[in-house]
Amino acid sequence: MDFNLSPEHEELRLKVRAFIDKEVLPLEKDPANFADYENIPHARLEPVREKARKLGLWAPQSPKEYGGMELPMVAWAAIYEESARSIFGPLAINCMAPDDGNMNMLRLVGTKEQKDKWLAPIVAGKVRSSFAMTEPAPGGGSDPTMIRTRAEKKGNKYVVHGRKWFITGADGAAHFILMARTSDDARKGLTAFMFHKDQPGWRIVRRIEIMGPEEHGGHCELEFDGLEIPEENVLLGEGEGLRLMQVRLGPARLTHCMRWTGFAKRCVEIAQDYVANREGFGIKLADRESVQIKLGEVAQQIQIARLLTMHAAWMLDQGGRARKEVSMAKVHVANALHQAADVAIQLQGARGFSKDTIVEWIYRYARSAKLVDGASEVHMMVLAKFMRQEGQDFWAWGPGEGRRNAR
Repeated sequence: MDFNLSPEHEELRLKVRAFIDKEVLPLEKDPANFADYENIPHARLEPVREKARKLGLWAPQSPKEYGGMELPMVAWAAIYEESARSIFGPLAINCMAPDDGNMNMLRLVGTKEQKDKWLAPIVAGKVRSSFAMTEPAPGGGSDPTMIRTRAEKKGNKYVVHGRKWFITGADGAAHFILMARTSDDARKGLTAFMFHKDQPGWRIVRRIEIMGPEEHGGHCELEFDGLEIPEENVLLGEGEGLRLMQVRLGPARLTHCMRWTGFAKRCVEIAQDYVANREGFGIKLADRESVQIKLGEVAQQIQIARLLTMHAAWMLDQGGRARKEVSMAKVHVANALHQAADVAIQLQGARGFSKDTIVEWIYRYARSAKLVDGASEVHMMVLAKFMRQEGQDFWAWGPGEGRRNAR
């Protein structure tokens, strides 16, 4: 394992840093750039995205033939972290969820025809996308085997009935990836489909209000009542839904971590600037031991988060599945982000609790990090399962080392 970036990737990282400083961070200073749901309106974002395209800082995860950068995952880790120095940064270079995970998944599993039709417009930034999996009880959540939305094959099409909720980005998305049950087989019972927003037979029931802030398109409840999907819009093949979910969700969880480390570092940056200038009782806050301990603890947790994230990215680049490495990163980075935001608020006092900085925005966003793409407790259960199965090989360094001897 070598955590040094190649000269090419280091140059890209610095270009992203300069771009965020010059073009994106200033957007946070204008209240008009926070729409009704506390995210930047597309009309204000698009000119910045066009600048990113011209600089070659666009869609790091996507194939060059569609206009992306086609970088390895370790380069994503460095670039996504830099982009997330601003809350609008990942949007500006087209690496924000859920589009990010959908683009990567379509890149890996789509046919040429499916990529041309469904992937290319997302990479180009012409449409937004959404991934419809989670259902209200008693349907599937963290356990996808409980999915109840059904797709019944009739001739050369599938007819869908069911319900989904907390579907990120659904309001305003044009391209949807839908998980539905096509049989009761325990392993081959789920299938993934693509559909377009203009197809009849489905609707958005409501945009669910959350603590906020929200991604573009919110978190919505959907109802399917006869949506017809042609068989050419099946991804990977009928019954391959569980396999597709592993292809999508592992890297998507990790890219959350990449962005969250950037948000966490931004919180520390704001807190450091404040304590360096604020005096109380005859001394700068930065000179107080209690303040130094808080900042030191956060710095340590962020660095651990970065290393866990980069290790998992390296494992995936080596061809490993990195399931436990992603789970470890996901749990730790979520906690580190929440701690960084909380400490930044505390050290700023009333200013931290206000909207004078974006720390309170990140604090509310950070609480969802322990829930999205699997609650922290579910990932801990995954780790415990691997420990039982692998014994001492649980701590193997590489993607294949020691696994042949796993118990």
